[in-house]
Amino acid sequence: MLLFTQLEFKMIYKHFQPDEVVGLDTALVQKLDSARDLSEVPFIITSGLRTEANEIAHGRPVPNSHTKGLAVDLRVDNDNWRYEILTSLFAVGFKRVGDEIDHIHADIDTSEAQNVVWLK
Repeated sequence: MLLFTQLEFKMIYKHFQPDEVVGLDTALVQKLDSARDLSEVPFIITSGLRTEANEIAHGRPVPNSHTKGLAVDLRVDNDNWRYEILTSLFAVGFKRVGDEIDHIHADIDTSEAQNVVWLK
């Protein structure tokens, strides 16, 4: 297991702390970091890596992009945040985005349909 000091980690990811991205694919976090650079709002990860047991308990299919570490949900506090987050995600090349009431789902799972946006 590769461990980084706080300084080394900050050289890799500008906007995230190690405990925020545990188990997430590095390409996903790098893309999120780039999107956050473009955005004028914070990216607060409300859900990242999930266990298969958790997904089954909530009636979700497994495996899925969250159980593979390829997805996050980002908190949305208002319509300005929604606009800034969505705009920046698209600008850095996210091709799977879900716009939900209190969060935005973003993933890089290429085993799923691409160039999709869903609303809930």
